[in-house]
Formats: sequence, C-alpha cells, structure tokens
Amino acid sequence: MVDAGDAVRWLQLAAPRGGPDDLPLLVNRVAPAVAATEIVIYLADYQQASLVPMPGAGLDRGELAIETTLAGRAFTGLDVQRAADNPDRIWVPLLVGCERMGVLEIVSPVAGDQTMEEPAWELASCVGQLVVGRRPYGDVVERLRRRLPMQVAAEIVWGLLPPLTFATDDMVLTTILEPCYDVGGDVFDYALNGDVLSVGLFDTCGHGIKASTLASLVVSAYRNARRCGLDLVDTALSIDKWVRSEHPHLFATALLAELEPNTGRLRVINAGHPGALLLRDGKAIRELPGPTALPLGLGHLATRRPEVYEEELHAGDRILAYTDGITDARGGDGERFGLTRLVDFVDRALNDRLATPETMRRLVRAVVAYQEGQLDDDATALLLEWRPPHAPLSHLPDRRMTAL
Repeated sequence: MVDAGDAVRWLQLAAPRGGPDDLPLLVNRVAPAVAATEIVIYLADYQQASLVPMPGAGLDRGELAIETTLAGRAFTGLDVQRAADNPDRIWVPLLVGCERMGVLEIVSPVAGDQTMEEPAWELASCVGQLVVGRRPYGDVVERLRRRLPMQVAAEIVWGLLPPLTFATDDMVLTTILEPCYDVGGDVFDYALNGDVLSVGLFDTCGHGIKASTLASLVVSAYRNARRCGLDLVDTALSIDKWVRSEHPHLFATALLAELEPNTGRLRVINAGHPGALLLRDGKAIRELPGPTALPLGLGHLATRRPEVYEEELHAGDRILAYTDGITDARGGDGERFGLTRLVDFVDRALNDRLATPETMRRLVRAVVAYQEGQLDDDATALLLEWRPPHAPLSHLPDRRMTAL
C-alpha cells in the first residue's frame, strides 16, 4: 500500500528554502515515494475556465479546459477522477482548506488501485498548502493564473480579497468576482471571530482606479472597525465617516452581516444594496428586506441610525447576496439578466446538488455568457450556507474531513 507520509514530510522541510518556481521540481522528486513517475501541478485561472500547468519539472503539458476534461471534472466535483482508457493517471483536486486551487495529476502504474486515493489526497493537500505558502515570494503563480493582462484597478482589488471559499463544520461561504482583469468597484471581506462570522459585500460607485481606491478604503475601514470590536451599526457608521471624509462626493452600497454559527441567528444592515435572497429547501423563498440605511458616505443625510434586520435561519438555509452587475447584465437584445433569471438559475443549481463553490462558478459564467463576454459592470456574488453544528462540510465528502 502506498504511503505519502515520507513524501509529505520531505516537502514540508524542503519547500521553505525555495520560491514558488521550485515547487514543480520538488514535487516530482518525491514521486517515487508515492509510486508515481510524474506529478504535475495545475492551477485554475482567475476566470476558473482553464487549468494551467506549472512549468519547471521538464514535463510537457498544455492547458486543460475545466468544462470538458477529466481534470476539470476533478476540480468542479471535488473528487478523484481516472479514465478507463488511461488507467495510469489520476486527477486529484488541489484544495487549500476549502479553497479550490486546481488539480494534481499523478501518473503511476498503480493509479488504478483504489488504495492510491488516500495518499493522493494527502499529497495534494500538502502541495496546495505549499503553493499558497510560497506564492508571496515570486510571481509565477499570479502569472499562470492570468490569461489576459490585469489592469491596475483589478490588481488593487484582488490584492484586498480573502480566499474565495471558507468553511467550517457549521457553514460554507463562497464568493465570485467578474470580470477578473478589469474590476474596480466591487469588493468583499469576511472573518470568523469566536462565535460570529462577519461578512461585508461592497459596491463602490464609478469604475477604474477611482472605484478601486474607494474599495480599498472601504474594506480597510471595515476591517478596522471589526478588529476594534465595533458592533454592526457602529461599523457602518465608521465606514460611512471615512468615505465621507476622504471621498466626499462618492459612496458605496453595502451589505453588512453577522452570522452566529452556533444558533443560525443572522443580523444584516443593507446600505442601499440589492436585497439578499433567502434560499430554503432547494428554492429561493423570499428577498430579505431592502435598504435599512443609506449608502455608505451618505449617512449624514439620514435622520436615524442604520437599522439591523434579524433572521433566524433554518438548518441548510443559504443567503445569496449580489451586486447589481449580476441582475443588470444585458443580453444582445438589451434585456436584463434580472432577478427572475437569477432565482431560476440558483434554484436549478440547488436541486442539482452542486457543490457551493461550483454553483457560484457556474452562475458568473452564465452571467458572462448572457452578456456575450462583455460585462458593463462588476458582477459579484456571495453565497453563505448555514448547517447545524457538527454537520459535515457541504461540498466535501465526509471521508475527507480527516485530511482537512
């Protein structure tokens, strides 16, 4: 039986001495320890449309489409894939915690043996951590993930964002942002502190550098307020103050939320933002109440403090929040994507039991396709799923919990 323990330990000791460019060669050096002849790291591009091989190990590989390949199926379905006509090759999802980074291709004469799967998962988990850990020390990962030149406004925003997916036993939070290379105004953030998950989704006015500069201020002010221990109302007031002080003629809509994972209690301030959808039992049942505060930066025009809306979630409930770039996307005939089409898409995805991150990936791909690949505004969406305590992660099979 193959054991990945020695390979993982050697990688953990050797990798910190090099940059991200060294990882493909280092990973291939441990291939014999897991009965493999070749191991290739593939990373998903920013649009999550292609899997791109990391160079450096002397192996000849090309890009793989996520929609039409076994490697793509491993990425979207979060399961090991192997081809009946190519039994010496398996594809393993490359996860960092719950964040999908890409896939690991392992070529081995024993790839068809089911006992190969657990060590393959163990090795992939280690490689994923190494990719993230070494990424700040070079640009190879960023360059590989970009299929087009990234504008400075997008560079600013992507530098602010936390991982797109986060999960615990009690909840899954996943987000998506498009267009990837020319975004400016949309930004999100989240943090789990004790028994409270804080989430912020923001849409700043304007486009380009001005919008991304405002987005940088907004998310920084949000983090500062949160880390100072301010409650939801005072957090909104603090962000509003900073926007008005530094950008007196601009504003940002926002959805600020706090979820108690132990109880399912949700608190929300909607500052001029589209209303979030409450999804239950595989369908969207209603929209949460509309604005309970003015957009951030315009609070001085209000006669009262922001109001907090509370909702007691049921086990399995999901909250879908989005910016108007989703619903305002227009097709070739000028018709908006609209709320009805959004609800229909999400209902179908839920009934198909897609993994939460895959639901969001397909949603933004549908919006892009509807607008024929040319979005007029940022399209950002966030899906928060709450499950009772001690339930398994919704998008990972139970048997994999020991590897996380």
